Amino acid sequence: MAQEKAQVITIDDQEYNVSDLSESARSQVVNLRVTDQEIQRLNHQLAIAQTARTAYANALKAELPEKKTH
Repeated sequence: MAQEKAQVITIDDQEYNVSDLSESARSQVVNLRVTDQEIQRLNHQLAIAQTARTAYANALKAELPEKKTH
């Protein structure tokens, strides 16, 4: 049988075994992890949107009539 490694989290440079935390504290750890995952997902979405915006801006520039210079 495989030995389970204790989950440790670090908060403000202090390490804590998750199993030693209260149920409420463990719930907050889960909330933080879910929130971090959502932030990461949103950052990826933002990167996609920024890339698309750049492509659209470049496509628009290619469609604009050339300005005559005097």
